[in-house]
Amino acid sequence: MNKFRYIDLFSGIGGFHQAMSHLGGECVLASEIDESAIKTYMKNYGIDSKHDINDIQNEEIPEHDVLCAGFPCQAFSKAGKQMGFDDPTKGTLFFQIARILRAKKPKYIVLENVRNLMSHDHHNTWNVIAKVLDEVGYNVKPIIMSPHQLGVPQLRERVYILGIRKDIYSGELEFTIPDKRDKTVLNAYEAGIFDRVVDEKYNISEQEEKVLECWDEFYQGIDLKVIGFPVWSSEFGATYPLDEYPGWKADFCRKNRKLYLDNQAFIDKWLKKWNHLSGFTPTNRKFEWQAGTSISSVWDGYIQFRPSGIRVKRPDAFPALVAMVQIPVIGKYRRRLTPREAARLQSFPDTFIPDENDFQAYKQFGNAVNVNCVEFLAKQLFAYGEKNVNENRTEA
Repeated sequence: MNKFRYIDLFSGIGGFHQAMSHLGGECVLASEIDESAIKTYMKNYGIDSKHDINDIQNEEIPEHDVLCAGFPCQAFSKAGKQMGFDDPTKGTLFFQIARILRAKKPKYIVLENVRNLMSHDHHNTWNVIAKVLDEVGYNVKPIIMSPHQLGVPQLRERVYILGIRKDIYSGELEFTIPDKRDKTVLNAYEAGIFDRVVDEKYNISEQEEKVLECWDEFYQGIDLKVIGFPVWSSEFGATYPLDEYPGWKADFCRKNRKLYLDNQAFIDKWLKKWNHLSGFTPTNRKFEWQAGTSISSVWDGYIQFRPSGIRVKRPDAFPALVAMVQIPVIGKYRRRLTPREAARLQSFPDTFIPDENDFQAYKQFGNAVNVNCVEFLAKQLFAYGEKNVNENRTEA
C-alpha cells in the first residue's frame, strides 16, 4: 500500500507504530493512559499519546485508513480473572473500537489480543466480537500466530484480527502463515538477541546462583532425566495421607515420593549438603524441568524464578514476555535478559529508546505487540485492498 494514515489505539510503546511506519503509514492519532508508556511513545515518535479512548469524541478523530488496536487483554487472559465483557473497565473497551469504526469507517482494521480470546466463555466472546465487526461493515479473519514462526526466538501465540471494509473486499480472506516451525531449530544465541557485555546489575544474585547450583546438582544426580511433574522437595520422605488433596495434587505428591525412594541415597546426601534447603524461600524449594533431554544442565537452559518454583526450559525460544516481571535468566551467562534484548524479542529496532526504568521497560515490552508479526500480516491484508483497486482500474 502507498502512503496511508492510521490511528494507534491502546498504543503502549508503539509496536503497531513500528510496523505501520515500515509499511509507509503516518500516525495521525495515538491513544494511551499509562503515563510511563506515554513518555516512551513521545520519546521515540514525538507524538503525544495521552488520550483516553473513552473521552475522545468521534469528531476529534482524524480521517484514517487503518485502525490499529492491541486492546486490553486482562479481561480475556488466562493470567487474569477471565471476566471478558463482564469486566467493567477493560472488557468493554472493544466497544469503543466499534464506535470509532462506525463513525470513521477506515479501510482496514488490525487488532491483537491473547490467544485465549478465541476460546473464552465457550467462544461466546469471539462470537460477539465477530458479530459486531460484521454489523459495522467489516470482513474479518482471526489469525493465531507466534513470532517463532517468523524465526524470532520467542513463543508468543496471539490472535490477530484482520479486517477490511466489505465494500472494498467481501471475499474469503486468506493469509499465508509459516508452519509452526520446530522451535528447537531456533537459537537466540545465533539470532543476534544477546549482547556480549551488559551492565553487572543484570547478573543474578549470589543467593540465586546458590539456588541454581543446588538444583543443577540435583538434576545431575537423579536417575530421571525427563521429569514430567513439578519437583517439590517438601515431599521427599513424606508419608502423611493425601486423602484430602485434590486428585492432581495428590498425584504430584505421589510422584515426588517415588522419585525420592528411587534416588534416596543421593537425595539424602544432597539434602544434607544443602542444609535441607533451609535458606531457600518456599518457592525456591520447588523445581520444574521443562527441557526434556535437550540439555543436561540447568546452566544450559533459560530459567525463570516463578511463584510455582524454579523453571528450566530448553534454550531455543524464549517463553512469552509478559507484563508481570518474571524476567528470564540466561543460564549460559548467569544473568537476566536486558530490556534491549527484550526489545529484540519483540522485533523492535536497536534505535528504539526503552524506558529508563527497567521495571517499566520490561512491563512495556511484555505488553507490546510483536512488530514483525503485525507487519507480516498487515502487508497481506493491505494487498486485498490493492487487488481491488487494480481490478477496478482494469474494468474501467
